[in-house]
Amino acid sequence: MLTVTFIFSGFVKAVDPLGTQYKIEDYLAAMGLGGLLPDVVTLTMSVALAALEFCMGIFLLFAIRRRITTRIVLIMMLLMTPLTLWLAVANPVSDCGCFGDAIVLTNWQTLWKNIALLFCAIVVAWKPCDMFRFVSRSNQWIVVNYSALFILAISVWSLYDLPQFDFRPYHIGAKLNGNVNENEDENENGNAEFEYVFIYEKNGERREFDINNLPDSTWIFVDRKEVKTGVELAEHDLRIDLLPEDAANSEGEDITDEVLNDTSYTFLLVAPRLEKADDSRLDLINELYEYSLEHGYHFYCLTASDVEGRQQWRDMTGAEYPFCFSDETTLKTVIRSNPGLVLLKNGTVIGKWSHNRLPELAPEETAKPLEQLTIGRMPEDSVPGKILKLLLWFVLPLGLLTLADRTWMWTKWLRKKRNK
Repeated sequence: MLTVTFIFSGFVKAVDPLGTQYKIEDYLAAMGLGGLLPDVVTLTMSVALAALEFCMGIFLLFAIRRRITTRIVLIMMLLMTPLTLWLAVANPVSDCGCFGDAIVLTNWQTLWKNIALLFCAIVVAWKPCDMFRFVSRSNQWIVVNYSALFILAISVWSLYDLPQFDFRPYHIGAKLNGNVNENEDENENGNAEFEYVFIYEKNGERREFDINNLPDSTWIFVDRKEVKTGVELAEHDLRIDLLPEDAANSEGEDITDEVLNDTSYTFLLVAPRLEKADDSRLDLINELYEYSLEHGYHFYCLTASDVEGRQQWRDMTGAEYPFCFSDETTLKTVIRSNPGLVLLKNGTVIGKWSHNRLPELAPEETAKPLEQLTIGRMPEDSVPGKILKLLLWFVLPLGLLTLADRTWMWTKWLRKKRNK
């Protein structure tokens, strides 16, 4: 139980290091430490935590450095259990993030889980030498180095591209317009509503105001954010508001239904914060926008940035596509890239690309519609195929190493017995 939990927990964190980073930032904000650590530090913490958990699980499985490993695991559980007790009692965040988005536990479920793991950690730390070695001491360094390199490579690749296993509601193949219809039913029944909070600044002080209590003209508008009233809506509830400079009226326009029920293709350039967005592929983004115009496809940029951030992006990139406002947390859930590209058709996610892997169209392809292009079709790589690759790259080599090591130890034992 202890071994499986650590391996699984470390792997799902490594698959989605940005998601783990966001959860770490949530913890820091709940402790009143939000914004103190730069993004590179919290991201490093995310990758390191995933690698530590995964490696500790593998080391427990192979009984590598048994005394040191079991003590480290025990210390980790002694630190995590009081933390989850605080989460269960104070409820500062809704989900601990122990298993990323793969398995979502309540804070109380997490506490009972950690209590059980703490008991297991005490047992193995009490008698570490009772653990059976699958690999001899002379070959353990292979398991140590290979496990560390493998899990770090998973994290690096997920940061460069996208998570290989997408457990979020916006995975490729997900049909999004069903969620919208459910939310409309909730709103009609009065169970859930959306409201906006407007942020204004004056003399260095920022305050939040609702629509019925806006300040006078001496205050400067900074930003707005979406809040939910009534019952709390799921994190994957997507709302798209065409911003005033692109909308038909001065207050903006909710185009969520229009986007998600469009029977044709729609490109969504998702950038939670344009101020922090990667600008290395600007030409390719503009080319995709021109391609969408030529073929009559919609192209929107979804962001939570304020007017200044959007204007700065326009000036820097020459962007002519319309901008839409969406909740920052929701956009981070849609795609783990800033910016990232999502392709929809009839409310279904057809494709997702990080800014490092944006699709490039050859000159002869620009004249063809998406129906005739590879990017216009859902990719064929399936979850079973990805699991098979995982088995071939990690489980199979370690299995062969274990088999060779046990065979070598057995023949060594036979030689000693024969000599006696």
